[in-house]
Amino acid sequence: MEALQSGSDVLFILLGAIMVLAMHSGFAFLEVGTVRKKNQVNALVKIICDFSISTIGYFFIGYMVAYGVSFMSGATELSVKSGYDLVKFFFLLTFAAAIPAIISGGIAERAKFYPQLLASIVIVSLIYPFFEGITWNGNFGVQDWIKSVAGAPFHDFAGSIVVHAMGGWLALAAVVLLGARMGRYAKDGSVSSSHPPSSIPFLALGAWVLTVGWFGFNVMSAQTIAAVSGLVALNSLMAMVGGVLAALLVGKNDPGFVHNGPLAGLVAVCAGSDVMHPVGALATGVVAGGLFVWTFTLTQNKWKIDDVLGVWPLHGLCGAWGGIACGIFGSQALGGMGGVTFLSQLMGTILGVVIALAGGFIVYGSIKATMGIRLSQEDEHRGADLSIHKIASESPYE
Repeated sequence: MEALQSGSDVLFILLGAIMVLAMHSGFAFLEVGTVRKKNQVNALVKIICDFSISTIGYFFIGYMVAYGVSFMSGATELSVKSGYDLVKFFFLLTFAAAIPAIISGGIAERAKFYPQLLASIVIVSLIYPFFEGITWNGNFGVQDWIKSVAGAPFHDFAGSIVVHAMGGWLALAAVVLLGARMGRYAKDGSVSSSHPPSSIPFLALGAWVLTVGWFGFNVMSAQTIAAVSGLVALNSLMAMVGGVLAALLVGKNDPGFVHNGPLAGLVAVCAGSDVMHPVGALATGVVAGGLFVWTFTLTQNKWKIDDVLGVWPLHGLCGAWGGIACGIFGSQALGGMGGVTFLSQLMGTILGVVIALAGGFIVYGSIKATMGIRLSQEDEHRGADLSIHKIASESPYE
């Protein structure tokens, strides 16, 4: 029976890892559909290379920083409990590797390739696991302190803050240091070139792959068969559709906003998907969908922050909203499971944002000062595909 239990848990979390791995193709195609055609190849190459370099960093350093676990022992020892600890690492790696995938969308079309890979391995080895360990492993006694002050530890079931807000606020630092794309804004600050999505079908494909994979992201965060909860699945569904409908209305039928709507809702519900009532999850998704459209428009048109895919509004701001929403809709007074407080959620959210923003400016600022992070004007004009990879997404001879 023990072998059956451990084997079942291995299969359960392995399926979750595979679903989140598939989400990385969603990140890729969301970016492919959003950027101009001269940068589509670069989008595809970045995501798979970022995932690969993240695996190396997280295996040798990051997982140790977060959980104090090393894999530098014999295969016999590693394979106990049907190798459960190994597939748990695989599952959590797919979360960690989402950070560079998120950042990729913000800095698209003008970032150098190898400096970004360097930033990715530093972030996944040190910055991300530092906060991951605080939240999910109780490192440094921070959770105990939050509980003593706010009445409950900071709760983030599937990573609204740990993954999404962390990625979004790291991306904000990178985008600010990188600067806007060439020709994006005129000297008087007005928008001089809109750069609309190059392929709505690819953008929609990416959004659908991410949406489907997200049910592995959230539900399998239970990490064992015994802990799985159908509430997480239904709450994820309700937040997803709430995000879509809000983005449809606030975004005035814009297909780019509509297909980012489910992602906004799912980002926001991650933290409290195991404690909210489904109606609370729906409200969380509705707010997130509207918040994304509103803040994306502000960043692009008024604040002149050239975040290509809107990853700061989508992951950074909707993620932060999700952390706080968990403290609101997770309360028993609003039909939730309880065990959370508004203050503890606010404290944990602010801590995650501060660590991400500081880490982003340190990592990208250091790389900018030493090797540079931006393509030359000539390379940016030609596009990252030809400048970096020497091939276009479509043959000019066909």
